Amino acid sequence: MENLTDKIFNAAIYVRLSKEDGDKVESDSIVNQKDLIRDYLKGMPDICVCSERADDGYSGVNFERPDFQKMMEDVRAGKINCVIVKDLSRFGRNFVEAGRYIDQIFPFLGVRFIAINDGYDSFCGRSSSDKILIPFKNLVNDAYCRDISVKIRSQLEIKRKKGDFIGSFAVYGYLKAPSDRHRLMVDEYASTVVQDIFKWKLQGISQQRIANRLNEMGILSPLEYKRSCGLNYKSGFQTNPQGKWTAVSVGRILRNEFYLGTLVQGKRSTPNHKIRTQVLKPQEDWIRIENSHEAIIAPEDFRVVNRLLLRDTRVAPAEETVYLFSGLIFCGDCRKNMVRNSVCQNGKTYTYYMCGGNRTAKECTAHRIAEKALEQAVFQSLKNQIENIVNVERILRYIKTLSFQQNEVKKIDAQLVKNREEIERCNLLKANLYESMISGVIDKAEYLELKGMYENRRKDAQAAEARLQKEIDAILGYKGDKCQWIERFKQYRDITELTRVIVVTLIDRILVHEEMRVDIHFKYQYDFDRMVETIGNVDRIQPIPMLLPVKEAM
Repeated sequence: MENLTDKIFNAAIYVRLSKEDGDKVESDSIVNQKDLIRDYLKGMPDICVCSERADDGYSGVNFERPDFQKMMEDVRAGKINCVIVKDLSRFGRNFVEAGRYIDQIFPFLGVRFIAINDGYDSFCGRSSSDKILIPFKNLVNDAYCRDISVKIRSQLEIKRKKGDFIGSFAVYGYLKAPSDRHRLMVDEYASTVVQDIFKWKLQGISQQRIANRLNEMGILSPLEYKRSCGLNYKSGFQTNPQGKWTAVSVGRILRNEFYLGTLVQGKRSTPNHKIRTQVLKPQEDWIRIENSHEAIIAPEDFRVVNRLLLRDTRVAPAEETVYLFSGLIFCGDCRKNMVRNSVCQNGKTYTYYMCGGNRTAKECTAHRIAEKALEQAVFQSLKNQIENIVNVERILRYIKTLSFQQNEVKKIDAQLVKNREEIERCNLLKANLYESMISGVIDKAEYLELKGMYENRRKDAQAAEARLQKEIDAILGYKGDKCQWIERFKQYRDITELTRVIVVTLIDRILVHEEMRVDIHFKYQYDFDRMVETIGNVDRIQPIPMLLPVKEAM
């Protein structure tokens, strides 16, 4: 039988440095850990060092560390039968896992374990104090890691709420600012690709065809672009050795609020410091900071595109883009999609739309309308709407020059002041009522009656205040900074034909009723109606000579 005192142990030196632990002090550096272990081994002739393993930048909570796993492979292969660490915290900070290795795995595999600074050597046997101290030290190390995790989470939460970007890599289209890695700047090259993607989507091109076009143009995917910039970027979405543009990657860009200048962070988290698998948090818990960086995409373009993504806008197999009215045309009765059909007759092709409910289960009537007739109706209706908006805007500009406007606002302002005084008076009277009851001036019944009366007066005054504020808004009406939508219509004033971009930008939906009656719902209809209402209010006070009738927009 072999004499254990003469046995030579084949040892692995294991060292670890963790970013999360904050183990950056000089005494815990990788070099110093190795030096301490080598110095200790000078007095251990029975130990022969066969390998050195170092995990730099890995948390002690998780034992799935590259070099630790390599060391365990050597142990299982019989190459190593002794593991030496500076102390138990370098071995691991997971109380359960560290105890499992020390008490079960290493003894089962016949491995000697030495933690120098903790005075522990399994070869010497475990004293009664070791049986208490070793688990206790592992528990302390675990608690330390938990406390550090809580502090880091708290610090990251503060940074997110301040609008600091804390991601490892900037979103495609942006770069980290050289002067401040928590601030982002526009990447001139990648941002133009993002803008092209949105432009093509507005033109009716599908995500898959956009991806194909980008690949054909030789434009690097976000993954490959980051790598070409020297970034060691990996993605959980990658399925090919070389990342290519896909419909999914295009869709992620089209849905990303980041391009509006909105910083959205804190979408995912881990349940605790021991579990590395991230879970998606509810949207209400996400942290959104608007205007945190320069926008690449106009807000209205982003809204239009994302509305289209929610609708059925599939591209026909032989077509490059979706049809003109795809995702916008519905039955006026059952509200199902109108379906586009083509028939050939006498060598000619006729295209028409019919109710999808009639085509399948005959749940509705056909509501059939020819595509050409629909295009003409929409075109003329759109021209009328644009003309109406231009005329109404011109009238509002004229109204702003009228002297009555300021006088009316002053009158309402005076009423507002009186209402606010009434609110304050009611609040003061309510506060004094309680003292009057306590002092015996009034009894409890009188107190409750007067309190209810003052509360009702206060509510009436608040309602009147809100009403008066709306009147001021109606009189002032036109505000250039809030009427960017007017410019969207005006830019298409001289159109000669409909395009997909025009249709999705200006029209919300098209309803087709029986007998080919078409009901077109334009975008910003509420804003337009308010403008017309403002003109009507002003005209009642002071006639406007240039008031024009509003044309019917179907």
